[in-house]
Formats: sequence, structure tokens, C-alpha cells
Amino acid sequence: MPAARHLPADQRRIATIEAAVQLAGEQNPSDVTTGAIAQAMGVTQPALFRHFATKDAIWAGVMEWVAERLLANVDRCTASTASPLAALEATFMGHVEFVARHPGVPRVLLAELQRAEDTAAKRTVHGLLRRYGERIRSLIEEGKERGEVAAVTDATAAATLFIGTIQGLVLSSLISGRPARLRAAAPGAFSIYRRGIGSTS
Repeated sequence: MPAARHLPADQRRIATIEAAVQLAGEQNPSDVTTGAIAQAMGVTQPALFRHFATKDAIWAGVMEWVAERLLANVDRCTASTASPLAALEATFMGHVEFVARHPGVPRVLLAELQRAEDTAAKRTVHGLLRRYGERIRSLIEEGKERGEVAAVTDATAAATLFIGTIQGLVLSSLISGRPARLRAAAPGAFSIYRRGIGSTS
């Protein structure tokens, strides 16, 4: 990663987040130090603390960064595809691709969710799941209206299953230590999901 010391402040914040995610993909997130993040960026620790006061603040920034990108992926897929089911598939594949490119993200997320105390990162994750679920439910309801999704489909349950299917693929890839498996497994997993909610008419 090139030195970030000459970047504008907003780009330096992003560079900090990206360095933290990269390091979290290589080791336990709890073992990632602010010193290591600063070194990866080519800056000093005091320079790092001008943007994030603590390591917890960095992880909260990571989760905000993730939320922005995943929600933007849903919105982009919804706007650029011809049907709700096509949007769901594009969203599913885009989500999987994002995680495959950034394997540190689910490691940070799991580490934060295991913490007993309330943290800004955990609150961001809960907000992300709520907003993400709302978007997926909306696509499913639209699919029902257009006859692409079975009318009897419970949109809330189907949205939960959509997210859960991705989470299952991600967890399996973490356990196997083979993030690339995500890309290979995603099409088959979505095909099963699609058959489950698809209209038979």
C-alpha cells in the first residue's frame, strides 16, 4: 500500500480502513495494532490518531465503510436490472464478490459481534442488517406483484434467508480457509434460493 501521509483527510480515513481490513484478513482482528495499521499506510501512529482516536473507532469506521458499499450495491443492482429477481441475483453475487475481495471484513464483523459490551461497530452492523433487510424485502414484494416470486412467500422470512445464505457461504469459506470458494459456491446457492421463492405460474 502506498504511503498515505500526503492524501487528503477523507482519503486518509479510507486508506486507514482499507489497511485495517487487509491486516484483519491476514490475522486475528484483535491482534491488529494501530502501529501495524500505521506502518501499512506509511504514516506514524500520531498521524493515524488524527482521524481515529482508538482502534475501536477504526473498527466502527470499517463497519460504516462496509454498510455504505453493501447498501450501494443493492441500490445499484435494483436500478440497473430489468426485474426484481434479477436484482436479487445481482445483489447476491455483488455481496459475495465484495466479501471475496475483502476477507478481513467478515473476520472483523465476527470479532465485534462476539464482544459482550455494546460498541459503535456492533450498532452499525445492526443498522446495516435492518436497512439491508428492508431493501431485500422490498425487492421480494415487488417480485410478488410482478409474478416472479410466489404470492405465498413470506417476504420477511425470505429476506432473512437471503442474508443467511450469504452468511453461511462466508462462514464456510472462513472455516475452510479458502475465500475463493465463495465465488464458486455462490451461483448454486442462489439457484436453490431462487427455486424456493420463485413463482410456479
